[in-house]
Amino acid sequence: MEQGNNRTIAKNTAFLYFRMMFTMIVSLYTSRVILQTLGVDDYGIYQSVGGIVGFLAFINSALSTGSSRFLTYELGTGNFEKLKRTFSTTLTIHIAIALFVVIVAETLGIWFLYNKLMIPAERMDAAVYTFHISILTAVFTLTQVPYNASIIAHEKMSVFAYMSILECSAKLGVVYLLSIGGYDKLKLYATLLFIVQVGLICIYRLYCSRHFKETIYRFTFDRAIFKEIAGFSGWSLFAGSSLALNSQGILILLNMFFEPAVVAARSISIQVNMAASQFVNNFRTAVNPQIVKKLAAGDSGGSKKLLLASTKYSYYMMFIICFPVCLLAHPLLKIWLGVVPDYTVIFLQIIVIQSLFQVFDSSFYTALYAKGRLRENALISPTLGFVSFPIIYFLFRAGYSPVVLSWASLLTYAVLGLIVKPILVVKIANYCWRDVWNVFRPCLLVTVVALPVPVFLYHVIGVDNIPHSILLCFITVIIIILSIYWLGIDMLTKQEIGSYVKRRFGI
Repeated sequence: MEQGNNRTIAKNTAFLYFRMMFTMIVSLYTSRVILQTLGVDDYGIYQSVGGIVGFLAFINSALSTGSSRFLTYELGTGNFEKLKRTFSTTLTIHIAIALFVVIVAETLGIWFLYNKLMIPAERMDAAVYTFHISILTAVFTLTQVPYNASIIAHEKMSVFAYMSILECSAKLGVVYLLSIGGYDKLKLYATLLFIVQVGLICIYRLYCSRHFKETIYRFTFDRAIFKEIAGFSGWSLFAGSSLALNSQGILILLNMFFEPAVVAARSISIQVNMAASQFVNNFRTAVNPQIVKKLAAGDSGGSKKLLLASTKYSYYMMFIICFPVCLLAHPLLKIWLGVVPDYTVIFLQIIVIQSLFQVFDSSFYTALYAKGRLRENALISPTLGFVSFPIIYFLFRAGYSPVVLSWASLLTYAVLGLIVKPILVVKIANYCWRDVWNVFRPCLLVTVVALPVPVFLYHVIGVDNIPHSILLCFITVIIIILSIYWLGIDMLTKQEIGSYVKRRFGI
């Protein structure tokens, strides 16, 4: 049984990594072309206007967590009738929320767009059009959440891989049409992306209706299920609002005090970090259903063991990516974009360091998520976000650099990942401090040992040319991998790796 679960995780991880590699390559290419075609200002306008909709649709992420958890749990218990009622009730809730988002966006959102954002007067018409299209996109995306949650619950990760290929192909088409189109580029870009998203959503729903019987929607509103989901997701919504403030809200805040070019710089750094984070996110997407199902089946020890191991390996994967990116930020951005907007390099360097702390934050959160205990986390963790946001606002008003927001965000996630979440998993999820330390200790050792040589070489040989950059990247990755092997994994895992290598190469 254990081997079967491990094979499932490995298979799903492989599908997700294939998806990631393809989408990352296409995304990096299309982003470069879109930035060059739209220009820095229009690119920044699109990100800030989309940020308003993203802020209103923070409900999307929070309810996605709740939907996936309850659908996965019912699959684990084998109660098909409740599974059907859970899906239909969840979709009904999302439809209602989508209507709420439209009302709020078309009233308060429009007022905010006209009165608070620093958008050039000659581009206001295009910004408003983009805003309306973005609202429609948000509505379709909101009502798609239960379908994606069903795919994850059934662990059919190959679907995401195939759909990503289709999505990337469509976005390549968008880039081509954008380059030859004579219409307003910003309006055309928003319209084409909307068409792509709606088309993909229709395909997802067709697949779900044919393969998962519970996804055939019937108008259902089960009060008992709603109370369960509301109790779970209500706290997620509270936490999600803090997350929205420190992601989409920050883009809006930047555009209130700085030109769209600064928003573009922040967005570019986030995009690079998101591409890098996909390595870990795909691994966690494959592992998390197994953690929940083990707990639902009564195997709390197996659930804990899997979560702790996956947390440690998630950090290693992220460190292998983040450290070279941090060292080589400027040459990477120069090769990718050609012209690098101001602040992009420092934004990127800080955010990739932040992502290392986010590994612990999101991984330990899974323990609370699997247990269905989010209230304490939702009370404590968002407080840091709610406090940091107004602090950043007043610092901006006082004339501080936009970089201050990156340092504030880094500090927030360091506290969450290293202090808040460990305390919560010990107090709520019945972990012990030895469990937490057995994760932190090897991660700390690997980091401390791997840092000095690459940093020294960075100052000695520099990264002014491509050969030096490639050499530094290669040496850095090798040092990290060796550090992980000698200091980051236990003897049993080393023996398993050695046996695999011997079998694979006939040694």
